[in-house]
Amino acid sequence: MSREGIKAYVGLNAHLLSSKANYRSAGVSRYIQALLTHLPQVDDRFQYVAFMGTAHTQSRGWHICTSPWPTERPVARILWEQTLQPWAAHREKLDLLHQPVYVGPLLRTCPTVVTLHDLSFYLYPELFPRGRRIYLQHMTQYTVEHAQAVITGSESSKRDALRLFTIPEEKITVIPDGVEPRMKPLHDPAAIEALRQRYHLPSDMLLFLGTLEPRKNIITLLEAYALLRQRTDIRHGLVVAGGRGWYYDEIYAMAKRLGLQEAVQFTGYVPDEELPLWYNAADLFVYPSLYEGFGLPPLEAMACGTPVITSNTSSLPEIVGDGGLTVDPHDPQALAEAIYSVLSDPAHHERLAQAARSQASRFSWRTTAARTAQLYHRVLEGDDVKGF
Repeated sequence: MSREGIKAYVGLNAHLLSSKANYRSAGVSRYIQALLTHLPQVDDRFQYVAFMGTAHTQSRGWHICTSPWPTERPVARILWEQTLQPWAAHREKLDLLHQPVYVGPLLRTCPTVVTLHDLSFYLYPELFPRGRRIYLQHMTQYTVEHAQAVITGSESSKRDALRLFTIPEEKITVIPDGVEPRMKPLHDPAAIEALRQRYHLPSDMLLFLGTLEPRKNIITLLEAYALLRQRTDIRHGLVVAGGRGWYYDEIYAMAKRLGLQEAVQFTGYVPDEELPLWYNAADLFVYPSLYEGFGLPPLEAMACGTPVITSNTSSLPEIVGDGGLTVDPHDPQALAEAIYSVLSDPAHHERLAQAARSQASRFSWRTTAARTAQLYHRVLEGDDVKGF
């Protein structure tokens, strides 16, 4: 590739971009796709190089380098990152390499930027398989300490990083995630009804959408839902949508113990292109996660005009703002009462829907990309660069 007229070559490790029906298609994949889409649009002074698996070979504005290794498999991806990625960065003459998901190579051939989506594997280690936790903890610490800049999606995650790592505050830049324009209220009852028919969804619906893993706190949601049905006349069906992550068997066991098999529907992975329909089909989006570095599903639900109830912990109050209700994620009764307060009062429901759209309008992926490109310039110009 010619360098004529190009300020610098910037690489992005995009191997976790995935269209597979599993937890890898959640927030980190959406983040990578947003950078691929918007970085060339907001700043064309860079030549962008994306490292991808064989399933992804085209992205406008990017030079694509594909790996022959099956990097959709975690072991193969980790081996590629630690052995071939430094060589590939050197071969492409990169001036900067962005690691968008926690971990970079031990051997570095250029300055690096790393994105920390959350630090739950430090703060809730018991919720992660041992091997995954140990790998993420050790490799994330090394990557953060040796990177020239660190991105977090929220002030909450920045505070977590400063508590956990010995790094200067100026090394961390908060760049919130965005929400896509397609996440909006849909005035298409026929399309929404077709979705209901296709998945046999209830006409009155509470929705949770996210990876089935302990951190998402779905068991507390089930307990709150059981209380709601026992103590009120609310009979909305609860739909739990999302791919399986880990330690999810207890979720199904709890639904059975609470006698909710007929009232709760587990739908599995939701295709990305259908997400706006799912948010629009719900009367209320409930997301009682124990910890989030940002919290993309509540933001997307709010953009679709769906009232949101989420947790009062980590980044979630920061992201939701006045656009939703927040409760203690450890208190099923408080969660049940919050759900009832919204569903039993149409005026309250409408106020929340309007506030949700207003809050969500403050976030866009284009802004995320523009601020990320600005950070690339700062690193390459040597501003606040530590220890390279």
